[in-house]
Amino acid sequence: MERKKEQAKVLSQEMLSDGIYSLWIETEAALTARPGQFMSVYTTDASKLLPRPISICEIDKEAKRLRLVYRVTGEKTGTKQFSELKAGDFVPVIGPLGNGFPYEKAEGKKVFLMGGGIGVPPILELAKQMQCEEKQIVVGYRDAHTFLKEEFEQNGTLYISTEDGSVGTKGNVMDTIREQSLDADIIFACGPTPMLRAIKAYAEEKKIECYISLEERMACGIGACLACVCKTKEKDAHSNVNNKRICKDGPVFLSTEVDL
Repeated sequence: MERKKEQAKVLSQEMLSDGIYSLWIETEAALTARPGQFMSVYTTDASKLLPRPISICEIDKEAKRLRLVYRVTGEKTGTKQFSELKAGDFVPVIGPLGNGFPYEKAEGKKVFLMGGGIGVPPILELAKQMQCEEKQIVVGYRDAHTFLKEEFEQNGTLYISTEDGSVGTKGNVMDTIREQSLDADIIFACGPTPMLRAIKAYAEEKKIECYISLEERMACGIGACLACVCKTKEKDAHSNVNNKRICKDGPVFLSTEVDL
């Protein structure tokens, strides 16, 4: 289905921690959005033609609202302009985009929901919608600024790692799993590539079904430009090479499909 650009209304905005912002927008995209999908958000700066992909953190279909949690990456970036939006403003968006997590596969299973860095926000809606036997949320932060902690605690058993050891396990999400002697039947994960590479290796070693959401710089966001590709086991029908488009074919992939 072709997605069209629309003017989403800003409902509220707040800073969750240093450089991390939460933006609620009113948009028709909320009616069809799934956990793991993303929105392409445009600035009003004519010098920045390309949108910024921001993952969906929460979905409220009844009120046609989406929550986007993002990091400001610099003074001259589109995300800096987003952080200045106020309630009542309008922002151009396209979405929802991407395929989302196949969370129905978790029914009756013991699950790891794993997020790291700015890959933490999309895990929240996944946790809210997932029906499973045991929901273990394992998230990693840099330090004690554990944004979304209270929301996670309401939607599963929460385990935290921090790089500086200020909260939870010192280290990363895999250190938490080892320290707490955790196990699972299926894994859903989102975060930076080194984290996903470690999770993929762990899943293959333990023979656990694993779905990962890849982070990548995107241009068009709809699969036309081939700027955001990842290496895959099989040839892509679109380009006839061993690549898949993260924005169109992903961002969620079965971990055994892709090479990291």
